Amino acid sequence: MKLRFVAILFLLFAIAVSGCSLFRSKPMAKNTPEGLYYQASVDFKDGYYKYAREYFTRLKEEHPLHPLAILAELGIADSHYSDKEYAEAEIAYSDFIMLHPTNENIPYVLYQMGMCHYNQMGTIDRDQSETIKARREFERLIAGYPESKFSLMAEKMLLECKKNLGEHEFYIGRFYFNMKEYQAALQRFETIARDYANVGLDYKTEYYITETKRKIEEQETLKKLKEDRQRAAEEKKKSVKN
Repeated sequence: MKLRFVAILFLLFAIAVSGCSLFRSKPMAKNTPEGLYYQASVDFKDGYYKYAREYFTRLKEEHPLHPLAILAELGIADSHYSDKEYAEAEIAYSDFIMLHPTNENIPYVLYQMGMCHYNQMGTIDRDQSETIKARREFERLIAGYPESKFSLMAEKMLLECKKNLGEHEFYIGRFYFNMKEYQAALQRFETIARDYANVGLDYKTEYYITETKRKIEEQETLKKLKEDRQRAAEEKKKSVKN
C-alpha cells in the first residue's frame, strides 16, 4: 500500500503542476503549494513520515484553497498510517470523509479506515472490538462502492475478519465444552455455523455441534437416572416407615 500511495502521489502531483516550475531548470520554491507537496512526497517515499506530515500540514494550513490541499489531507492520514499511528490515522480519514463526502478517493479512505482497525486486531483469545470495527468498515466500502478496486481488496480482508471472529467464538465454545458447560458451548458453535459459514471452520464446528449435543443428551440421561434413583429411594424410605 505504501508504494501504491507514493505512485499515486507523484502521478497526481505531476498532473496538478504540469507546466509549472517542476519541469523547468529552476528549482521549485519550497513555500509554494507545489513545492510543499513535492517535498512531502519525497519524505514520504523515503520513510520520513513525520517530516512528510509537517509539509502536508503546512500546505493544508497555508494554502487551504489550493487543489493540492485536499491531497495533503490524504497525505496526513497516510503518513500516520504508515507510521503505525492507527488511531490518529483513523481520525484523519474520518475527517476527510466528513469534509469531502463525494471525493473520488472515498473508497480508498474507507479501505484504509478498515485497515487501521485490521492492523490492531487481537488474537482469537482476546477482545475482538477492533475486528468488529474493521469488518464494519469493509462492509461499508463494499456496499457503497461495489465496483471499486478497493472493494475487491476489502472482500479478502472481510473474509479474514470473519474468520478471526469465528475462531474467537470457537475458542470460547471449546472452553465451555472442556468445562462441561455444554449448553453454553452449543450456543457458540451454532453461532459459528449460522454467522461464519464458509470461512474455514465448517468441518470442526459441525463435529463439535454433534459432540456437544451428544454430551447434552448424556447429561440429561444421567440427570433423569439420578432423579429416578432419588425418587425410588424416597419411596422405599416411606414404605419402611409404614
